[in-house]
Amino acid sequence: MSSKVGTPIAYNNYKLTEDMELNNNLSVPASIVSMKGIGKLFSKVRVLENIDFEIFPGEVHILAGENGAGKSTLIKILSGVYSSSEGTITMNGSEIAPQTPLEANNLGISVIHQELSLVPSMSVKDNLFLGRPHTRAGFILDKEHHKQAFSILSEMGIAVDIDEKIENIPISIQQLIEIAKAISINAQVIIMDEPSSALNTNDVEILFSLIDKLKKQGAGVVYISHRMEEIERLADRITVLRDGKLIGTALAADLPIPKLINWMVGRDLTDQFPRHDTSTGIEKLRVENLTVYNKKASNKTVDNVSMSVNAGEILGIAGLQGSGASELLMSIFGGYKTKRANHLFFDGEEIIVKSPSDAIKKNIALLTNDRKATGLVLSMSLTANICMAGLKGLTKWGWRTNSKENSSAKKYGSELSIRAHSYDMEVNMLSGGNQQKVAIGKWMQISPEILLLDEPTRGIDIGAKHEMYQLMNEWTKQGISILLITSEMPELLAMSDRILVMHRGSVTAEYMRNEFDAEKILEAAMGKEKL
Repeated sequence: MSSKVGTPIAYNNYKLTEDMELNNNLSVPASIVSMKGIGKLFSKVRVLENIDFEIFPGEVHILAGENGAGKSTLIKILSGVYSSSEGTITMNGSEIAPQTPLEANNLGISVIHQELSLVPSMSVKDNLFLGRPHTRAGFILDKEHHKQAFSILSEMGIAVDIDEKIENIPISIQQLIEIAKAISINAQVIIMDEPSSALNTNDVEILFSLIDKLKKQGAGVVYISHRMEEIERLADRITVLRDGKLIGTALAADLPIPKLINWMVGRDLTDQFPRHDTSTGIEKLRVENLTVYNKKASNKTVDNVSMSVNAGEILGIAGLQGSGASELLMSIFGGYKTKRANHLFFDGEEIIVKSPSDAIKKNIALLTNDRKATGLVLSMSLTANICMAGLKGLTKWGWRTNSKENSSAKKYGSELSIRAHSYDMEVNMLSGGNQQKVAIGKWMQISPEILLLDEPTRGIDIGAKHEMYQLMNEWTKQGISILLITSEMPELLAMSDRILVMHRGSVTAEYMRNEFDAEKILEAAMGKEKL
């Protein structure tokens, strides 16, 4: 029997026909969670309509769909963040309706959200037990926390000082700690929303090993990802939502990637990486002997790096977590005080960039790898965020004009296909992918000549990625120079004209397009080559 769009089917290798259901000729494991007829309205806008979704023990159930399809809303209903008056949820045969995340945790439902929920000023161990401390007579048992935190993290293979503050730990380790926190409650259902988005290759392998372990223990894992290679590797079953509606549920074996993409975006994408040949122009930006110091450790995160990029060129920068690639881009943008550069040239003339405002004046833009912390002001509207970097060009005699800001925001919102009910709504109400588009739209305001893109497709669905690649092609045709950091090797190889590889702050290799080789790039990223 082939899977029909809109028709849920059963767990793992079992498929149910009507005859099987009527005659009880097949024994199928009972679901842990069953969501039936789930719907949700925000004001008068419908975001979910009649969704059925089941989670079985020992499976990875991929929840797929474009940004804004309703995936996050569905899991927030299950995890007690949102309530829903439409439909029912049963867990182990009993009807439930969690009203808070803590209530959901107590039921055995744990969520790893795309945006980290850790408290930066608190220690690793305090974050692990936040909201569920071990106490005696009203006093927190700190030694017990220390012992259990060490045991949890050691078992997961996470090497970190458990007394260190979260704000002093790399984002990839923070993500693993978030995962450890969710898993440590011994939940029956664990929902992972883009858990690998901030992880390097080694950390992703740790994550996948944990997922295998959870399956063997009988937990049900709901996994949300826009990375096709992850879906291929992990999925037992796949459910696809589009525009708040259920498109279908199928066994992974019955839903090859081209068909999955078609379900997600409603059309075929024949060319995943539409990289067009470009004729690069003259040198646009050159950096000589750039060094960046780590304030705390007083060591060099970028060590004497020299590089250049031409007009209309995409220069890919490869490297593992901690390679210094992100620090290089941040330093070019004027984001670090602890740097030393002998020379920085723009259009052949030496310039001084001491702050981001200096960079913006030179039409240099930086899309950071953490939109929540450094890319957006989540409590402000879409319009305010999109217009933030280019306010000067939207004023009249120094006064802001709402009509210009609204018009500009809608222009870039349309170009980037931002899905929002209103441009007056707060950005934190958008899906992660649409937040990323707002962050990109912000920099289009300044008509950039240099675009520093640090993980530009992180958290963006396959259709939106395709649109991003087309935009990058358009930008290079206009003569814009792009420095691109991406942790996705296929994206790096397909979109770059040239690739620099960094390891521990230094450039270890450089490859022209006709020399690209994924294995060689990885070896250089691990320090096995040196320029």
